[in-house]
Amino acid sequence: MELKKLLEQQSAEAWEKYIPSLSIDCVIFSFHENALHVLTLKMKDQDSFGLPGGYVQKNENVDDAAVRILKDRTGTENIYLQQFYTFGNLKRSESVFEGYDDNIWNKQRFVSIGYYALAEHSQVKLQIDQYSNAVEWKLIEALPEFMMDHRAIFDKALLTLREQLNNHPIGYNLLPEKFTMPELQKLYEAILGKKLNRGNFYRKILRYDILTKLDESRKGGAHKAPDLYSFDLEKYNAALKEGLKGSW
Repeated sequence: MELKKLLEQQSAEAWEKYIPSLSIDCVIFSFHENALHVLTLKMKDQDSFGLPGGYVQKNENVDDAAVRILKDRTGTENIYLQQFYTFGNLKRSESVFEGYDDNIWNKQRFVSIGYYALAEHSQVKLQIDQYSNAVEWKLIEALPEFMMDHRAIFDKALLTLREQLNNHPIGYNLLPEKFTMPELQKLYEAILGKKLNRGNFYRKILRYDILTKLDESRKGGAHKAPDLYSFDLEKYNAALKEGLKGSW
């Protein structure tokens, strides 16, 4: 069914089910093949891509709504999720719903709460719903044209993630359980968009005391097999609450 007809049919139910004027947009990051990706979708009858989003049910907490939306798109709840900004400019969605009746639910003015999420790439199962015809990971260096204000939402999410690196640990939700120090450095470089000095990175990350060096190494390759590490979850979670000192 075409998008316009589908939304018109569901509009009356949406007015009854959801809180008016409030929406959620999610920027879901993953780390794959040494590069940072973001989850995008393409709505039916639209040329540009968008970010996963949805509405808050009248009997639902806002954070719970974000978790529900993420699960619908990724098939998992094991995701780091953080609210980062509120977007409320006039006519945010007017271009997408041009030609729709002014009383339809989706054409109303919405203030959107932005969440960014960190997901381990292999755990995500992409879900195409009835409103979309594509759900895809995109490299952050090769983003498509975004609909509405979704490019501004993405830019703010990435800026927030980069700022968080200065005082909080990153990695548990983006890397596999066991990883090498070069892989962790590649993750930081992908987020920051710049190269880091190897020696300085190693010293600083070890000084944070959030890693456990494992008695095993990554096999294969022509060079010496690199040591494997995992996160010490107790210290990692404490660092999330208390913060870290220093900047990248």
